[in-house]
Order: sequence, then structure tokens, then C-alpha cells
Amino acid sequence: MRPFTSTIAYGGAIRLVIDAAVPIVRTEQVTLIESDGRVLAQDVTAAMDVPPFDRAAMDGYAVIAADTAGASAASPRALRCTDRVFTGQLPMRAVGPGECIEVATGAPMPAGADAVVMVEDTDRADGDVRVKAAVTAGQHVGRRGADLAAGQVVLRAGDVLSPARVGALAATGITRADVYARPSVALLSTGNEIVEPGQPLAPGHIYDINRFTLSTIVGRHGGVATALPIAGDTIAELSAALDRALGHDLIVLSGGSSVGERDLILDVLRERGTVLFHGIAVKPGKPTAFGSIGDTPVFGMPGYPTSCLSNGYMLLVPFLRKMARLPPWTPRTVDARLARRVTSASGRHQFYTVRIVNGMAEPAFKASGDITSMANADGYFEIAADVDAVEAGTTVSVTLFT
Repeated sequence: MRPFTSTIAYGGAIRLVIDAAVPIVRTEQVTLIESDGRVLAQDVTAAMDVPPFDRAAMDGYAVIAADTAGASAASPRALRCTDRVFTGQLPMRAVGPGECIEVATGAPMPAGADAVVMVEDTDRADGDVRVKAAVTAGQHVGRRGADLAAGQVVLRAGDVLSPARVGALAATGITRADVYARPSVALLSTGNEIVEPGQPLAPGHIYDINRFTLSTIVGRHGGVATALPIAGDTIAELSAALDRALGHDLIVLSGGSSVGERDLILDVLRERGTVLFHGIAVKPGKPTAFGSIGDTPVFGMPGYPTSCLSNGYMLLVPFLRKMARLPPWTPRTVDARLARRVTSASGRHQFYTVRIVNGMAEPAFKASGDITSMANADGYFEIAADVDAVEAGTTVSVTLFT
């Protein structure tokens, strides 16, 4: 065994990780259908007015507003209806004094008209329309360019595309957007005991969990995960696996980062690159390493599933989001009273998983090797390094996983 000579505080580890994250510079074009959640790489300027014409904002009648002055249910104004315009049609006639034209919502406004009377405020009789409510110029009319004017910046580089923003791009007539590429993340599970799910499980072996939990985190936070074949606990296998991974923007290994004789990740990383830290004063997740090989950052995550996933949330997520040019992650939190007393390891910042049951925070943590410590939890609360226990009934702030 080769024990940790030192550990870094959680806050220090976060700072080193964030400082090392370099926003991606590669760009690509995607269709609007593919663009949700992507980050724009350049400003988008409207090439046309939106809407491109004055249009009726209500079903009703296009009128000259002055012709409706004083109109009421008791004293309606009679106008002669001369035409009808539906959406997608161009008006064939103009509206003159004493006239109106029936219009559908979204239809182009006829020349001469400056307002629309809602159909609910009219009666129709013998070709005439009796207007029972006065309107003012511009009422119920969507003006050309009211949404976007030609030459106006619609969205700016760095904006994260959402359904509404995708809609704004579509309104200008474009079909593709220039966005920043998603960081490519190589995931490498290590260990002689690790087996691919679906394969026979020999005595002393376990199925690979970490590749799947980490892949989900990567996909949710702006990256594209590529799973590499499991590597055994030898320098040769780990070195060969890293050679295959070096074409990616980020490498995330799990297992082999602790202090056993076969925990060789640190040996390979020190031989080929730089180690910024090894060991964090947190629980779970102490045996975590971070460094680089050339310009490629490398995370060495613990092999225990709960430790690996916990530090995936705490360290990998903020790093990856900065690399992907996404805004910081701000998960939802709820306050709840702790159902039972919990103790914490002295000197280690703990992320303690809980379930929310009837407004109470029920402890869910089992052990670092038990994935159900998180699978059966709704979130976690934090216990500072200088706190040894949190008493039942204490109100804690629970950060939710969803």
C-alpha cells in the first residue's frame, strides 16, 4: 500500500479544476432541429423584418379606425364589407371610407385599413357590418418588423439555444446554426475485476457501473462520451488505453486512483504528464486525481460507484460545463428537517445523500461502493469538514439531483 501523503481541501480542488478548464473553440453547423441546448458560436442577424408585413392580430374586420369613432352596442356604426382575406392571401382591394374587409388572424392587412375590429364586437346583416365598439389606429394589428427588424441582432454568440431561441432563428428563415462543438470525453474504466454488462460474471468480478453513470453526466452537461474498452491493472494496458484516449478533449478514468499496489493511474499520469492533485478531503470520493497529459486534462475518479458519481457531480460537471461554454449548473435545493442523526468523518467535507419523505430528509447513504446510496436518493446535503455530527431535526439544505 502507498498511503496518501496529503489531501487537498474540496474548495481548493474545485478552484484548480475550474481554472484548468479551457472553453472549446471548435465550431460546427447543425440544423435547427438539432440545435436545442447548443451554444451559438456567432451572432445571428435578421435578414428580414419579422413579421414581413402588417397583419391582423384578431379574427374580425379591417377598418379605418376613424370610421368607428363613438361606436357602441347602443349606437353601432354600419360599414360595408367589400372583401374577405385569409392567411396566405394578398388583399385584392383597399379599404375606403365607410368600408371594411373581413380578415383572419395572421392575414395581411389591406391597404387603407389601420385597425381591426374583433368579430365579437360586430353583427353582420345584409352585407353590412355593424361595429359595436370603437377601435383606435393600430389596435389589433401586428406591425411589420414589430418582432424583429432587418439588421437586428437576434441572438449573440454564447447564447444557449432553447426552444424559444430556436423559434426566433426559424422566424428569420435560416435552417442551420453555427455552434460550438461539444467536448469529446473519453471514458475509461480500469480494473482486472471489471466486466462489461451482459457478459458472464466470474467469481470475484463486478459489472462496470461507472462508465454508464459518467456517460450520463457527460451527455447532460454538454459533452459527447466515448467509452473505451476496459483496461486491466498493468502499466502496459493503461498506457495503451491512454494512447487511444488522447485524441479526445477530456479523459475520465475510473478505478486505479487509490493507494493500493495495483492502483497505477497515478504512476502512468506522473510518467506521461502532470498531476495537479491526488486525494481530496471529501467523503465520498477521497481517492480522486486530476492532471493532464500534454494539453489534455485527465480526471482519475475512484472506482467505488458512489464515490465516482459524487465527484462526477462535484468536479466533472463544473469543469465540463465551462469547457462546453454552458452556464454554471444551478441545481434546485429544498430545505428539510433531518430525520435521523448522522455522523461525519472528521476533517472531510461530506456529501450525504438523502431521500425526501413527507418533508423530512431520510438518510440514504450506505457505503462508497453501493450505487443505491445515490440511486435511492433524491439529493444530498453538505457537512462541513469541521462538523462531526448533524442532529435529528436539524434543517438542512438538500441539493436535488434532478
